[in-house]
Amino acid sequence: MPSAAIYKLCPESDWLACQHTGSLPWSPVDTRDGFIHLSAAHQAQETAAKHFHGRTNLVLLEVDPTRLPEGALRWEVSRGDDLFPHLYADLPHAAVLRAAPAPLDQNSVPRLPFDLSTEP
Repeated sequence: MPSAAIYKLCPESDWLACQHTGSLPWSPVDTRDGFIHLSAAHQAQETAAKHFHGRTNLVLLEVDPTRLPEGALRWEVSRGDDLFPHLYADLPHAAVLRAAPAPLDQNSVPRLPFDLSTEP
């Protein structure tokens, strides 16, 4: 399992709630699927374009997978037969390394606010 940072786009209101309660609220899609959807660095921009097009007030969270509940992170086949990180537990505030707004670009796609390091 890769140990590089993983990423979550979420509404700013969810990030604010996470800071207050200690864990990120589950999105409706996460609740439906039974896990929190995350992305590896090389997947984050496509995820932003595919699932968050036109959505404003988003924040990109950079997450340290070593700070997640033990055994809760699974890498599972998803879009394009690529392995995606899925978290079968709450995402704790303590696992977030940094967070920054992801404003829309000229094509209404969230612009990732910092360079993402890629897995080796």
